[in-house]
Amino acid sequence: MIDLRSDTVSRPTAGMLKAMNEAVVGDDVFAEDPTVNQFQLEMAELFGMEAGLFVPSGTMSNQLCLHLLTDPGDEVIIDELGHVFNYETGAAAHLSSIQLRPIKGVNGKLSKELIEPAIRTQNEWDPLTRVIAIENSTNKGGGAFYTKEELIEISNLASQHDIAVHLDGARIWNAMVASGIEAEFFGSVADTISICFSKGLGAPIGSMLLSDEKTVLAARRIRKMWGGGMRQTGLLAAAAKYGYENHFELISEDHRRAKEFAQVIVEHPGFTINSDSVHTNIVLFDVNEGSATRALDHFSEQGVQMIPFGPKTIRATFHFQVDDEDLKKVIEVVNRFKIREM
Repeated sequence: MIDLRSDTVSRPTAGMLKAMNEAVVGDDVFAEDPTVNQFQLEMAELFGMEAGLFVPSGTMSNQLCLHLLTDPGDEVIIDELGHVFNYETGAAAHLSSIQLRPIKGVNGKLSKELIEPAIRTQNEWDPLTRVIAIENSTNKGGGAFYTKEELIEISNLASQHDIAVHLDGARIWNAMVASGIEAEFFGSVADTISICFSKGLGAPIGSMLLSDEKTVLAARRIRKMWGGGMRQTGLLAAAAKYGYENHFELISEDHRRAKEFAQVIVEHPGFTINSDSVHTNIVLFDVNEGSATRALDHFSEQGVQMIPFGPKTIRATFHFQVDDEDLKKVIEVVNRFKIREM
C-alpha cells in the first residue's frame, strides 16, 4: 500500500533505529538525559532561541506556548484553517480558558492587513488580544508558506500592540526548503515556536517548544502537569536528531513529486486543482462528480491511500518514503479512474 494520507505515516529507518539503540540516556524529568539536553540546545541555537523543550506532540507544544503567553479570558488571533483551531480538540479553551478568534486568510495564512482590524480595543468588556498564532507551512491551506517580508510585517504589528507571536512550525522544515529562509530568522519574528520531528523528518514521535529560558522553564512545569514528563527521552530525541540530519535534505524531492502529481490531476477530467496552489508536499484537489469518499475507495482498492479533506476534497501528502517508483504507480491508479465510476 502506498500511503499518502500524511507525512506522519513514515516509519523509522534502519539508521534511525540504530541511532536510538545507541543513544546515551538518563531521566529527563530530572533533566538528566544528555541526548535530550544537547538536542534541545542544538535546536534552540538553530532557530535563534535561548532554549528548547522536547514534548510528545505538536499539540502539546502549541498548547504550552499559548498557555504561557496568555491569561484566562484572553484571545488568540488565528487563521480559520489553523491547526490549533481545527485539530486540537478545543484544548485552548479547556486547558487555558482562552478563546480563539479565527479570521479568514489566504491558504491558511494571515497578513498584517487581515490581523490589524481583529485586534481588540482596551475596553473592559473586551477580551484582550494577547497572541497572533500563525502556521508555517499550512496544513488545511495546502502547504502554503510565509515569506520573510510577510513575517516581518506581522512581527512588527505585534510589537506595536504588545502582542506575542506564536509560530506553529509543525512543517517548518517544508517551509524552510520552499522559501529558502534560514531557521535562525524565525526566532527573530516569533516569541514561541513549535517544531515537529514526526512530519517530514520521519521520527516516530516528538516535537519541541522553543522560546526564551524563562518561558521554557515554566513550560517544563506545565508539561509535567499535563502528563508530558517523560523519562529516557533520549531514545526519541536521537530519532528526531537523526531525522533532521539525514532526511531534511530529502524534503525538496517530496515537493517535486507533489508538483508532478498535481500536474497529472490538472490533466484529468475527473478532478479539479489549481496547480499554482501546490507549494510544498501537500496536494489538495476536488472531485468533479460524486464524493471524495468514493474516489478514495477506488484508490484504496488499487493500493493507494489518501484522505478526505471535505465532501469533495482529497488530500495527498508526500514524504521521503514515497519514491519515484511509488509516484509512478500512484499516477497509474489516478489515470485509470473514470468519472462514471463515481
